[in-house]
Amino acid sequence: MNYQQYLIKEDAKIKDALKRIDKVKPKILFVSKDEKLLGSLTDGDIRRYLMAGGNVEDSVYEACNRKPKKVAHSLEEAVGMLDGNYIAIPIIDKKKKILDIYTGKRQSVRRKKLNVPVVINAGGKGTRLDPFTKILPKPLIPVGDLPIIEHIMRRYEEYGCDQFNIIVNYKKELIKSYFKEIDKQYNVTWTDEEEPLGTGGGLSLLKGMKDETFFFISCDSLILADYSDILKFHKKNQNDITMICSRKTVTIPYGIVDVKEGDVLEAIKEKPEYSFLTNTAMYLIEGKILKDIEQKKADFPDIIKMEQEKGRKVGVYAVDEEDWLDMGQMSELEKMRIRLYGE
Repeated sequence: MNYQQYLIKEDAKIKDALKRIDKVKPKILFVSKDEKLLGSLTDGDIRRYLMAGGNVEDSVYEACNRKPKKVAHSLEEAVGMLDGNYIAIPIIDKKKKILDIYTGKRQSVRRKKLNVPVVINAGGKGTRLDPFTKILPKPLIPVGDLPIIEHIMRRYEEYGCDQFNIIVNYKKELIKSYFKEIDKQYNVTWTDEEEPLGTGGGLSLLKGMKDETFFFISCDSLILADYSDILKFHKKNQNDITMICSRKTVTIPYGIVDVKEGDVLEAIKEKPEYSFLTNTAMYLIEGKILKDIEQKKADFPDIIKMEQEKGRKVGVYAVDEEDWLDMGQMSELEKMRIRLYGE
């Protein structure tokens, strides 16, 4: 489907929009400027605008809904949002550029094909998700209709990244059996840990991989940012490792008191906000790094520190807070489901 048929420029006249709406199904247009989303426009929006004294010669921007309630950052997210109240979901990137319009058909979103291999660390016990992980390994815990690992893999496939190397340990036979039984076939190479090697040590088992760039991600994070932009950043800056980090803002729900010497009040900060970057456990890595990793238990942040001491360049790519979905904690599971599938 050509999603361009649903786009109308901000300075187009309302009378022209009426003709366009009659030709598309569903009957909705999205107002844009330089392909960036400005608002949505239905015949109801136009009717209300004209009844309030507007004119058909006015621009569509005057009549449109400038705050659409439903926008998505991926096809899977859009699928979950579409229901009886919403007939079309615009899919946008972090700069609000329109990538596609989802109307119920699983058309392919325009993506630059990266063809970069993906390594997924799926070997941990997922203790933060007890008691679920006493029965199911973390990668198979469902979020909506799919387990988390498939959400991650399908996101990469949107960018043409369909070569997966999955590091497994805890309940690994259950994970392998799941992939044997599902209808969709993935290009998977399995890497077995014989003993727990932490969030980074399992990479030591991949020494046979080509000396090439690859994505590395933990099996509890889903990143909805633009992967092609991340790769471009990594290459442009000639990084050996790029950490994908998320901006986080935390509000302390109390007044914070500063006290100076002598127990004298210095200042009161009422419900202060603190902003910082946090590690999402997604990385872009140059293959030469694998030669440095010993086969022993090691978390990847420790490996990063080791590489920095060797003079390797480590960059940080920041994504918006809303672009990082983390299911590592029980409280986040439902938030992830709502984000992917809607209410």
